[in-house]
Amino acid sequence: MQSHFRGKVAVITGASSGIGRALALQMGGAGARLALSDIDAAGLAQTMALLPSGTEARAYKLDVSSREAVFAHADDVKRDFGAAHFVFNNAGTTMVGTFENLEIDEIEWQLGINLWGVIYGSKAFLPMMLAQREGCIVNISSIFGLIGFPTQSAYNISKFGVRGLTECLWRELEGTGVRALCVHPGGIKTNIERDGRRCRNAGQEEARLQALGAKLLVTPPETCANDILRAVRSGKKRLMTGNKSSTLFWLTRLMPNSYHSLVKLVA
Repeated sequence: MQSHFRGKVAVITGASSGIGRALALQMGGAGARLALSDIDAAGLAQTMALLPSGTEARAYKLDVSSREAVFAHADDVKRDFGAAHFVFNNAGTTMVGTFENLEIDEIEWQLGINLWGVIYGSKAFLPMMLAQREGCIVNISSIFGLIGFPTQSAYNISKFGVRGLTECLWRELEGTGVRALCVHPGGIKTNIERDGRRCRNAGQEEARLQALGAKLLVTPPETCANDILRAVRSGKKRLMTGNKSSTLFWLTRLMPNSYHSLVKLVA
C-alpha cells in the first residue's frame, strides 16, 4: 500500500472522526501527504495528534456546504501542497424524518452537506487532477444510495445523487488519467447517528429508526477505510463495505421493485 500512496497528496473531508479519521491515519501510515478538513476543529485536532510520526499534514476548518469555502480550500491545498492526487469527499451527516414530517429547510440542510459538499469538492479539485492527468475522486455514497429507506428520504436523495454524479464521472473521465470511485458503506460504527438530526416533527417512525441504528452500525470505520484504500489501489469503480452492504446491494439487483418486503427482515 505504501508504494501506491507515498508522497501523494490526499484531501480528506470529514476527517475529525469515523471513516475520515480512519482514512487519514491509514493514508498517513502509507506515506501520503494529508490535507485534512472538518467543521469540527477540536475533533480535527485530535486526528492530527493521532497521525503517525513524521506525517506531513495540514488541518483546515471547512464547511463543505459552502461553495466559496470549498473552492477556497482547493486553492489553499494547491498553495500548500502543489497538487491533489486523491480527494475523499467523505463529510456527511443525516437527517432522520419521514418525507411528510420533514420541513423544506431540513431537506436543504441535508443536501447542502451530503450532496452539494460532494459536488463542490469534486468540481473544485477536478481541474487540478485533469491538468496533471492523474488523480482519483472518492465519493462516499451509502447503501442508502442504492435503496430507499423509511425516514431517510432526505439522506436517500443526497446519497442517490452522489451515486449518480460518480457513475457519470466514470464515463466522462475515461482517458484523462483521473478516476472516480463510488463507495457504499453499510452499517459503519461512526458518530453519524449521534451527530445527525431528527426532524422537528419527529414521531414514532423516527424513534424506531434511531433505535435500529445501534443494531446495524457495527462495522469499525478502520475496516471500511482499509476496504476503500484497497479499492483505490485496485482501480475499482464501486465498493460495498460494512454491515449488510452486500446483502442490500444484491436485493436491489434481484428485486428492484419489491426489495422493501425483504429489507424489513435484514434491517
